[in-house]
Amino acid sequence: MDTEKELSQYRISQAAQCLKDAKILMQNSGYKGAANRAYYCAFHSMRSLLALHRIDFKTHKGVISYFREYYIKTKIFDVKLSDILSDLLQIRTDSDYDDHYEVTRDELEQRIESAETFYNEVKAYLERTPEDA
Repeated sequence: MDTEKELSQYRISQAAQCLKDAKILMQNSGYKGAANRAYYCAFHSMRSLLALHRIDFKTHKGVISYFREYYIKTKIFDVKLSDILSDLLQIRTDSDYDDHYEVTRDELEQRIESAETFYNEVKAYLERTPEDA
């Protein structure tokens, strides 16, 4: 990628694709996969912000910690995004690693709505961010 803004745009488009995939999987009763994609929507949204700072991490924990430190503690984003993130991470972890975990359609619909909220808030922020941010 040539610029931080281009990398950021690429990553937010990945987030959009994950959101779309989550909805398709849910419609086809692929609930565990949909939970995974909902989390990755938020994850790629966070990474789109990190691209603006030329920062990335090798772990999810690093990405999440930086997002919370730089964007939540400074009140750039409301703490509700941190709560959404925790919830999405938990359901993704349970879905991916607990053989007996069952997510319901109602739970999943709520998580996908939360992921969409997360994505929309980050996307709106990116649209307001100047080219040289």
